[in-house]
Amino acid sequence: MKVRSTTILAVRRDGKLAIAGDGQVTLDKTIMKHGARKVRKTSGGKVLAGFAGSAADGITLLEKFEAKFGEFKDLRRAAVELAKDWRQDRVLRRLEALMIVGNQEHLFVLSGTGDVIEPDEGVAAIGSGGAYAQAAAAALLRNTELDAAQIARKALEIAGEICIYTNDDVTVETLP
Repeated sequence: MKVRSTTILAVRRDGKLAIAGDGQVTLDKTIMKHGARKVRKTSGGKVLAGFAGSAADGITLLEKFEAKFGEFKDLRRAAVELAKDWRQDRVLRRLEALMIVGNQEHLFVLSGTGDVIEPDEGVAAIGSGGAYAQAAAAALLRNTELDAAQIARKALEIAGEICIYTNDDVTVETLP
């Protein structure tokens, strides 16, 4: 049986960043949890992060990211250094999660294969309903005046109407 959990969406607009996540955790055909929280402010409130995948793996990666950010004080450098460690370390590379980290200037998607991707349009999504949420957010970004938090929330609501692994129990964190 496969566990599917969480859709995470990040939107940057007008110098603001919002990262939203739904709370659904599904085991095979059963919803096990409605309110998982996989979006956090980190690094003393300077960075937003979200993860999709195993909670233990995601929290481990958040802790590793915070340590890198504390060491380098630069989001891009911390993201690259975490991705390098994640790819090269025998223990870390077994972690099954994806991460989004960002601040008002930058937004990155990180993976265990060493990917550090900064999306062109300031919209990134991961997890079960990620493609649906990203498409909805891109449309809202291009065609409305909604702020980053409103776009993130509305796009996840739209994804929840389409993706059976996404619900409407949405948490949104914002910077500044």
